[in-house]
Amino acid sequence: MEDAPYLISFFLDTSKNRKRRWCSNECMRQSRKITRVLLQKNKNLLITFMLGKSIIVVFLIMSAMLTMQCTQEGRHPIPISYPEPLPDSVALSFLPGIVSSDSLDFNATFSPDGKRFYFSRSSKGKWMIYVTELSGGSWSKPVLAPFTEAEYSQADPFITSDGTLFYISNRPRHIGDTIPDYDIWFIRPQNDGSWTKPVEPKGVNSDSTEYYVSLSANGNLYFASNRAGTLGSHDIYLSRYVDGAYTIPENLGLAVNSEQMEHDPMISPDEQFLIFTSVDRADSYGSGDLYYSLRNNDGMWTPARNMGTKFNTRSYEYCTYLTADKQYLFYSTNYDVKWIDTKHLPWTIH
Repeated sequence: MEDAPYLISFFLDTSKNRKRRWCSNECMRQSRKITRVLLQKNKNLLITFMLGKSIIVVFLIMSAMLTMQCTQEGRHPIPISYPEPLPDSVALSFLPGIVSSDSLDFNATFSPDGKRFYFSRSSKGKWMIYVTELSGGSWSKPVLAPFTEAEYSQADPFITSDGTLFYISNRPRHIGDTIPDYDIWFIRPQNDGSWTKPVEPKGVNSDSTEYYVSLSANGNLYFASNRAGTLGSHDIYLSRYVDGAYTIPENLGLAVNSEQMEHDPMISPDEQFLIFTSVDRADSYGSGDLYYSLRNNDGMWTPARNMGTKFNTRSYEYCTYLTADKQYLFYSTNYDVKWIDTKHLPWTIH
């Protein structure tokens, strides 16, 4: 448990599906239109191509490229300049001496442009969020994130595709709030490089501790809490994002939670798999292991399974994070931030 001391203290959306279908149909119409224009304006060129029967290949390729371009999501992950050496089947410490240092380092999240990496560090009795930036091919010495409130602790950063940053803090929720718990907050980047003031996601926090945020592509918010009604000491909850607001959090139930402690959920963008930490289960290799659950066709979660010795050790594994390109899984263990290639997950991700 000493490796995780803080414990002690959007594809299913129907509007997006309609948008994707419209994009696909529109692109097919546009590709056929472009093809007709080219056929009309370039008859001589086409005759030449047809002699070699290359016209079929040319237009098939053209149509395929146009269709693929439009049927993809509107927001594409920007390629990240990952530092060498890249991990494969064995998890490696991430940016030794910069992120993984001689202190307790945990959490992982990249900015949407891939040029900043945020993580948490235990410092002078508090948890603080640090950031390192990529400049000139090198990652800088980490500094406190610019939105830091020095009088409070902050940890568990998670950045959405539009740059919104969720995190936890023990800052008071309102004037007169004296409950020493952690709550979920979010901030947004401004054009001048500053950040908005912290805002609560209404309806999510309680008078107990909420921590470790992970959002799906449709905005659904997964987190851990020790609020009243848990199956164990800490459980994983879901607050759905519906019509611009968060719903009352719901416990994920016995397929995920147990009579032990579950925390640090990492939901996939399409909500098809969930990775989390569970403590002292019968099949654990250490005091805290990484587990996963897959979503069935009926929307129900499969019983959680241990991720195995490729990920788990005799120590404590927690704080998982999936990169936007789905190439790497990050997690924390042995006071460091580690990463591993996702092709070694116990299931195939798409």
